[in-house]
Amino acid sequence: LHADVSIQALQAGKHVFCEKPMALTIEDCDRMVAAAQGADRHLLIGHVLPFFPEYAYARQLLASGQYGQLLGGTFKRIISDPLWLEDFYQPDRVGGPLVDLHVHDAHFIRMIFGMPNSVISRGRLRGDAVQYCATLFDFADSSYAVSSICSVIDQQGRPFMQGFEIHFEQATLQFEFNAFADGAESVPLKVLTADGQVLRPDLGDGDPVQAFVRELQEVVSAVTENQQSKVLNARLARDAIRLCHCQSQSVTTRKPVKV
Repeated sequence: LHADVSIQALQAGKHVFCEKPMALTIEDCDRMVAAAQGADRHLLIGHVLPFFPEYAYARQLLASGQYGQLLGGTFKRIISDPLWLEDFYQPDRVGGPLVDLHVHDAHFIRMIFGMPNSVISRGRLRGDAVQYCATLFDFADSSYAVSSICSVIDQQGRPFMQGFEIHFEQATLQFEFNAFADGAESVPLKVLTADGQVLRPDLGDGDPVQAFVRELQEVVSAVTENQQSKVLNARLARDAIRLCHCQSQSVTTRKPVKV
């Protein structure tokens, strides 16, 4: 419903803040972008991941240039089978693991590295949806080495995990979080420096609600200051959906897919 409801609101003269994923198809994403342009209204998509402290810290280091140029990274996001969602694997309803789950990392990759030229993905299907996907992203900048893993496992003992390892010229960032059936385990964010140090940044109390607070503050600022959000803008969200579909196509055809 995201596309039609958002377009109706935009045409009624309202700014729109829409939850991720932006839409199920790239065509609907493009309709939404065109409607926002035509109405001269803001369309913001709720990609909250960049506001979580570990991801926000990575963005901060990138902006500062403290550890030199960005070189690449690997991103993981895995859940157990969401048995409560009967239509999770239906492309025309929820979209499956890539569009609903990996879209978080696709958006973050797009935001910090830019848009890749192509993707090559391998994985397993469940019906018409990709259940497991490992991807290499090919960029015009040959110094980038970027990969991701997104999947659903059939075992319920670990409902959720996410993590990354991001490489700069002079440092590596490492983070992982696992939610198990018997409790959570985390590898807190660390900065591994060129001189052998292991730095453990203070990221506050880690309350996940604060990420959503910061996301909403970003929405308010974009509207009141009439400035395009660098994180929540619709074109980034549209590109993330594009990446997800290209990865799905690559899994299905077992060929590289141009973005």
